[in-house]
Amino acid sequence: MITKNMKISEVIRKYPETVAVFEKFGLSCMECQIADYEEVEYGAGVHEVNLEDLLAELNRAAEKS
Repeated sequence: MITKNMKISEVIRKYPETVAVFEKFGLSCMECQIADYEEVEYGAGVHEVNLEDLLAELNRAAEKS
């Protein structure tokens, strides 16, 4: 399960299929050097993305793996 406290890079490493979800929400995390330090919650806030919606889609994508 992906949580708001996970680092973005950790999510991408564990669940590569989530890259498309991050991109859909306007988070270009594969290109971002801060992904190793930035938590999902913080990234959502910076990009003005609804955290609950982002987490729901990330977890749906991760379940398909």
